[in-house]
Amino acid sequence: MYQALVFLHVIGIFGFLMAHGVSAGVFFALQRERNVDRIRLLLQMSTGVARAMLGSLLLLLVSGIVAGFMGKWWSHGWIWLSLGLLVAIYLAMGVLGSRVLNEVRQGVGLPTSYGRQPDPEMLSPEALDALLSRIRPTRLTAIGFGGLVLIAWLMMFKPF
Repeated sequence: MYQALVFLHVIGIFGFLMAHGVSAGVFFALQRERNVDRIRLLLQMSTGVARAMLGSLLLLLVSGIVAGFMGKWWSHGWIWLSLGLLVAIYLAMGVLGSRVLNEVRQGVGLPTSYGRQPDPEMLSPEALDALLSRIRPTRLTAIGFGGLVLIAWLMMFKPF
């Protein structure tokens, strides 16, 4: 049963990374895109994979937590640090990524990812350009990839 939970945990990771890859691609594309119709399409792609991403994240969390109990890992520091890093990465991505993406959504007449309806007044091309210039996909990629590499190392080598 433990191996099945670890398998589900890995499947959750794969699903999360595949869905999240779409959002990462959107961030890189938005950095250069200025056509409002194309921006809307990119944002809709990102929103379209949100359920799959969150469902996969839930699967990896639940299976990881249950496997942690079954394997009696909760008395070890590596599992706590892994969980803490995952939460920190999630929060950093929300603050540094989702916030500006929701501002762009509002600015091009789309609802935000948390359901707030679009502003009736769209941003001027200059204001939209300034907002899109705040997108930092390389920084987000470094945080996400670096954090996940560290979590993978902790989970595989269980150093403490």
